[in-house]
Amino acid sequence: MAAILEHLYNRLQQMGLDALVLIPGPNFFYLTHLQMHLFERPICLLLIPGESPRLVLPAFEVQSLEKSPLDLQAVPYPDDPTAWEGAFAQAVRPLQGKASRIGVEPTRLRFLELNLLQKALPNATFLSAEEALAALRLQKSEAEVASLRKAVEIAQVALQATLPAIRPGTSEREIASELYIQLLRAGSETPLPFAPIIASGPNAANPHVTPEDRVLQLGDVVLVDWGATWNGYCADLTRVFGLGNIPPDLKVAHEIVLAANQAARARVRPGLPAGEIDRAARSVIERAGYGAYFTHRTGHGLGLEAHEPPYIYADNTLPLATGMVFTIEPGLYFPAMGGIRIEDNVVVTETGCLTLSDFPRDLINLLE
Repeated sequence: MAAILEHLYNRLQQMGLDALVLIPGPNFFYLTHLQMHLFERPICLLLIPGESPRLVLPAFEVQSLEKSPLDLQAVPYPDDPTAWEGAFAQAVRPLQGKASRIGVEPTRLRFLELNLLQKALPNATFLSAEEALAALRLQKSEAEVASLRKAVEIAQVALQATLPAIRPGTSEREIASELYIQLLRAGSETPLPFAPIIASGPNAANPHVTPEDRVLQLGDVVLVDWGATWNGYCADLTRVFGLGNIPPDLKVAHEIVLAANQAARARVRPGLPAGEIDRAARSVIERAGYGAYFTHRTGHGLGLEAHEPPYIYADNTLPLATGMVFTIEPGLYFPAMGGIRIEDNVVVTETGCLTLSDFPRDLINLLE
């Protein structure tokens, strides 16, 4: 952890930042190993190069710091909200009176903590530290890959146990509920990476639809997008199933998507621009004449978040490197008919790619 922190401090200094502030979330957990909940009380980690990391938090949570590998300096406050400003002023004391440049997480920092920081440091400028933070978790260690593999295993066991519930006459919501239960039984931590998606018939034409009361019917194709969590790390998978006589057009679409998935996974290797993986999948679909129905990028990174860098889109020039983990999930979507998506989780290795997921990718008819 000391090496990770030193690397982060060097990156902050290269960006001209005097400090970094984090609130509970993936980056906070990555550095502290602490799972802390955000409610109405402020929690703020202040990282200043050359100083001990300081954590502003409720007094009753101080004992949780014993679990952290960081030598955290607690700055506790009592239940009285009027004590918050004093705690923040104490935490930022090394920066007071200076025109400091403070890095923040642009998509996570709440107004609550930002307002308290601005009051404690009226001369400071708050800037995005996204560039430094994106690189922090980009390449996974062996231990992180092991956690991701376990999350995939849990997800696959849970789906297998859920398949008997995917039958005509059952609603999408009922199947989603059963899958949620099976994920917990299989060992997934909570929260899940996201709520399971069960999309049947025409609903599957929407890539990120939420389960509805629609009852499954004979001839439906059912798309299942689900994940599990282990040690905080996320799996994110998608498979499709048939109920009886599957429309011929969707059978063809499945064959095309499967070929695109295979082509993209075969293309992965270190040093290759991330965009090349998208092109490998997209070219298969375009050659088949279905390019207009592939409406999203080919994938996204996985780790402590279900969506994180690297993002697998055609114009991304980021070179792939060993330890990067991401999804490969080409799909085709036909309004009023349905959709097909096959999503796998892969890790970049020294020689290519290792696919962590191995649940069958065939368009299985669950009624046979």
